[in-house]
Amino acid sequence: MNDHPRRPTLVDVAEHAQVSLATVDRVFNRRPGVSAKTVERVELALVKLGYRPDPAAVRLARGIRFNFCFVLPTGTNTFMSMLAAQVDRSLDWLGDQSAFGDMLRVDVFDPIVLADALRGLIGRYHGVAVVALDHPAVRDAINALVENGVYVVTLVSDMPGSKRHRFIGIDNSAAGRTAGTLIGRFAGGRKGKLGLIAGSLSLRDHAERLFGFQQVIGADYRNLAPLPALEGNDNAVRCKALAAGLLADHRDLAAIYSIGAGNRGIVEALEESGRARDIIFVAHELTEFSRRFLLQGSMDAVINQDAGHEARSAARVLLAYATGQPMIDDQERIRIDIFLRDNLP
Repeated sequence: MNDHPRRPTLVDVAEHAQVSLATVDRVFNRRPGVSAKTVERVELALVKLGYRPDPAAVRLARGIRFNFCFVLPTGTNTFMSMLAAQVDRSLDWLGDQSAFGDMLRVDVFDPIVLADALRGLIGRYHGVAVVALDHPAVRDAINALVENGVYVVTLVSDMPGSKRHRFIGIDNSAAGRTAGTLIGRFAGGRKGKLGLIAGSLSLRDHAERLFGFQQVIGADYRNLAPLPALEGNDNAVRCKALAAGLLADHRDLAAIYSIGAGNRGIVEALEESGRARDIIFVAHELTEFSRRFLLQGSMDAVINQDAGHEARSAARVLLAYATGQPMIDDQERIRIDIFLRDNLP
């Protein structure tokens, strides 16, 4: 049984007003050739049935079709693979809205490559969603898109200094502060060093997480001493080498905070050192790997953002900008999730 009644159509309006469909179309689109009495009858039927036009159907009828592009990173980052899969689903949804979507995979760690790819989208798309690297060349490319009439939203990692229209993602400073509080409480007052491994501090989300983390540790947990942040480019092999170096050089290492990806490598280094149960390990994004690490006890907590929500939100927001339709801000707010072994979904 369907609890949601179907949307009334112009055919229903024509039947209720006892006029032809062509007459209803003339009245609805304010075209001449219909008597005042018939106009009144049709308008009453429209109101009584609660008729609302289907925007996708209207665009289809008028031959209007919007094109959007999602620019995501290349590489083996598991979260970005999850995001790409969710973007694929959102592209299907856009198709149902008489819109067309593409996905472009680019090396976002190379600002020139990313900037060139973005400039190549000018004149081809009405809107672009991009995982952005905070670099002048990328900022200029985003500004060029906007200046050429393209709606741009940044996805997961922001560039607030650009002319982008909106950011779709979590509050990354708050996510970093959350990581700091978790590690500080897990440490229980013991002293030690903190290892920090980011993907790239040129990614705004990683830089903001680090800033929030250092705020909390510096203010509330002075028993813990953060080491300089290392960059692993979200690569598991590189992150393993960095983690192994931290473990070898600092016998008083109390915790590792993984700001980006590459967590498989960090866990391998922890396990091989024999200190996996002694070192607090907090990371980001609930993937098949981080789920396993939580269950086996080599990871203590995961701070997560919902890839599906972000992909759907980016699609909805781009379509709303292109069509001039209103947005529901609460619907597009991406929340921060905290997962432990005990509350895994």
